[in-house]
Amino acid sequence: MRIGIIQASSQAAKNQLLFDMVKKYAADAEVINFGCTEDEPERFSYVEISVLAGMLLASGSVDFIVTGCSSGQGMMLACNSFPGVLCGYAPSPMDAWLFAQINNGNAVSLPLGEEYTWTGYENFENTIAKLFSEPFGQGYPKSEAARKAEDTRMLKEIRGRSQRSAAELLDSLDRSFVEHIMHKQDVIRYILQHGESGFALWIQDRLL
Repeated sequence: MRIGIIQASSQAAKNQLLFDMVKKYAADAEVINFGCTEDEPERFSYVEISVLAGMLLASGSVDFIVTGCSSGQGMMLACNSFPGVLCGYAPSPMDAWLFAQINNGNAVSLPLGEEYTWTGYENFENTIAKLFSEPFGQGYPKSEAARKAEDTRMLKEIRGRSQRSAAELLDSLDRSFVEHIMHKQDVIRYILQHGESGFALWIQDRLL
């Protein structure tokens, strides 16, 4: 599994913590840090980051995204607006575990703006640990696993049928908005190197 770390510039101070925790608890995965970091010259809103996260997933460059903003809820809502993204909100270890086991999505948003006192830091670490404690999509409770898996499959089918393609969505957005997200060069380079050829061509056309 390839996991991308990317969060809003407003929470750049938490980026290293987020990256380190995912590396620690998703030990078998390849974890790539896309920022935003404190030393990046440009700032990106949670809406812009949600589109970049969607592009990483839509291109097949990564399999899963760990993200967040101040509350975590705005990022979750924004990510779920992008085609093909099923993002959960995980303020606690149990929320993270249930999302992974029942909903089997491809992104999770964390409330990074909370005050990280000792107990807050402990909750944050336990949330990441629980998220990656077992393979995704096993269902819960176990007696209902088959039904839960079918519900999740149907949800993904409904979402897929109700949405346009990622490229169509991006083409419909305000040009200045798309031009700014294309300034996130680490994401764009990664998609060009690791993404599906069709999506990479879409990006190359916009870079000309």
